[in-house]
Amino acid sequence: MEGSSTSASRLSWPGPACDGDCDSRSSSSSSYGIAAFFTAVVMTVALLPYIWRLAGSTLGWYLRQRTEGQRQSLLKKMAADEQHSKEQQRQQAAKQAEKTVDGTDDDWENVEAETCATSGNGDKEAPDWDGIVGFFHPFCNAGGGGERVLWAAIRATQQRWPKAKCVVYTGDHDAHKDAILARVRDRFNIHIHPPNIAFLYLSTRHWVLASTWPHFTLAGQSFGSIIMAWDALSLLVPDIFIDTMGYAFALGFSKLLFPSIPTGAYVHYPTISTDMLASLDPSSEVGGHGVNAGQGVGIRGRAKRIYWQAFAWLYASVGSSIDVVMTNSTWTQAHVKALWGPVRRNKRNTALPQNADTDIAVVYPPVAVSELEHEVDVSAASEAAREQVLLYIAQFRPEKNHHLILQAFATLLKSRRAETQNAETDMPKLILVGSVRDDSDSKRVYQLRLLANELNIRDDVEFHLDAPWPAILQWLRRASVGVNGMWNEHFGIGVVEYQAAGLIAVVHDSGGPKVDIVTEIDGQPTGFHATTADNFAKAFDQALSLPDPLAWRKRARRSAKRFTEEQFQRKWLEQTDRLMALLR
Repeated sequence: MEGSSTSASRLSWPGPACDGDCDSRSSSSSSYGIAAFFTAVVMTVALLPYIWRLAGSTLGWYLRQRTEGQRQSLLKKMAADEQHSKEQQRQQAAKQAEKTVDGTDDDWENVEAETCATSGNGDKEAPDWDGIVGFFHPFCNAGGGGERVLWAAIRATQQRWPKAKCVVYTGDHDAHKDAILARVRDRFNIHIHPPNIAFLYLSTRHWVLASTWPHFTLAGQSFGSIIMAWDALSLLVPDIFIDTMGYAFALGFSKLLFPSIPTGAYVHYPTISTDMLASLDPSSEVGGHGVNAGQGVGIRGRAKRIYWQAFAWLYASVGSSIDVVMTNSTWTQAHVKALWGPVRRNKRNTALPQNADTDIAVVYPPVAVSELEHEVDVSAASEAAREQVLLYIAQFRPEKNHHLILQAFATLLKSRRAETQNAETDMPKLILVGSVRDDSDSKRVYQLRLLANELNIRDDVEFHLDAPWPAILQWLRRASVGVNGMWNEHFGIGVVEYQAAGLIAVVHDSGGPKVDIVTEIDGQPTGFHATTADNFAKAFDQALSLPDPLAWRKRARRSAKRFTEEQFQRKWLEQTDRLMALLR
C-alpha cells in the first residue's frame, strides 16, 4: 500500500517537490520573464533604425530592378536623338560657306574652359560624365521664378557635362516636351539642348495640392511629396537626385531607398520657418503676418503649436539627410540653418564638410540682368518714355498679396484725385502681370477683378495673364515703379528684374527684397520698403514724384549686377561638383 500511495502521489504531482520553496521560485521565474520581455523590447527599439534602413534598401533594390528596362530604353532614345541632332548640325554646316562659332547656348560641344575649371577635384574627365541627373520639379511648366532656376540649372548642367542626361519629373501632363521647351525659350530666353533632356510624367501631383489637404496641410503635402517621390523613382532611378521646388521629404525618402545616390536641394522657401512658428504668438514681432497669424492661443492654438513644432522636428530630420543644400537668399539660408543646421552637425554625416555652418550655401537665383541691360535703356532719352505705371510681376498665388497692392493703389488714387480735383489728370496705372497655374489661380484672378471693381479702380488696373517675355519687356520699358507685396518673399527675382530694367522698387519690408535686393548702393537708396496699405500708398507716391528718378534707376541697375545668370551658373556648378564627387 505504501508503494501504491507513492505511485499515486507521483501520478498526481509530476513536477519536483517544492519543499516549501514554491513561492520564491515562482517569483524568480516571473522576474526573469519580465526582464526578458523588456530586454527584447529594448533590443527591438535599438535595431529599428537598422531594420528601417534594411527595408528601405531592399525596396530601393526592387525599384532599380523594376526600372532598369525604362532606363535603358530612355538612354537608347536619347542617344538616337543626339545622333539625329548632330546629323542635322553637319548638314547645316555643309550648306554654310563659313561657320561662325559665337559660343552661344546652342554650341553644346564647346564647354568653356572657365566652366570646366570649376571642378573641385580637378578631374579632367568630368565633362565626359554621361549619367542621369533627376530634377524633381512637379510644376516645371508654371513659368515662375522657381522654374527659371530649374531651367538655368539644367542649362548649366548641360554645358558643364554635355553628355549628361537630364530628366525632369513633372505633373504637367497637358504639355509635351516641345511645348515646354518652347515656353522656356519664350518666357525666360533660356535655350535647352533637346536631345539630352526627357520628361517623366507623374500621376500623383494632386497629393501635394493644398486643396487635397484642407486640414494638417503641412504634414499632408509633405506626405504627398513622398508619394510623388515613389511615383518618380518608380519611373526611373537617377544617378543624382535634385529637388528644385522644396520637397525635402521627397529627398529624405530617396536617401532611405538609395543611400548611395547623392541628393541635392535648392530651397526657395522653407516649408516651415521660425517666423511661421513665431507668427502663432499674437504678441510676437511677426504675429500680425501669415495665414495663421496670432492663432496660437487657446486649446486649439496650443494644439497647432505642438503640431507645428513636431513637424519642424521632422523637417529638420529629413533636411539633415540631404547631401548638398542650396538656398536662394540669405533670409532663406538663415531659416534653414536655424532648423537643419543643429541636426546636420550632430548627425556626423561624412558627406558634409567639417564646418556644417558653411554647407548650406547661398546661390542667388539667375536673373536676366545682362539681357535686360541690353533690351531696356536707362538714360535721359528713355526717361522721357517712362509712364506713371506701377508694375507687379508675380504669379497669382495668395501669398503674393495682390489684394494689399490693390488696396494701396486705391488709396493712392483717392489721394491724388482729391489733390487734383480731376480724376482724369495723369493718374497712375497698375499693371498686374503673372502666370496662372490652375483653376484656383484663375478664380483668384476673378476675385481680384471683383476687388478692383469694388475699390472703384477697375479702369486703372490691367491684368496680363501668362504674358510672354517680349510683352514683359515692353512693360519694363514703360513702367516707372516695380512692386512686390509678399510678406517674407524668399528672394524676389521679379524685384531684381525691376532693378535691372531701371524701375524704382517698392517692396514689402521683409524677406529677400529687404535683406538682399533693395539695399543701399554707395550709401544711397535704390527703392522703398513698406508693410501696410497706407505705407505702400505713400511709397508709391514718393517713387512717382522723385525729383531725379534717373539717378535712382542707375543705382538700381548697379545693384542688380549681383544677381546675374553667370553668377548663378558659377555657384550652381560649385555645388553640383560636390554631388559629382560623392559619386566617385
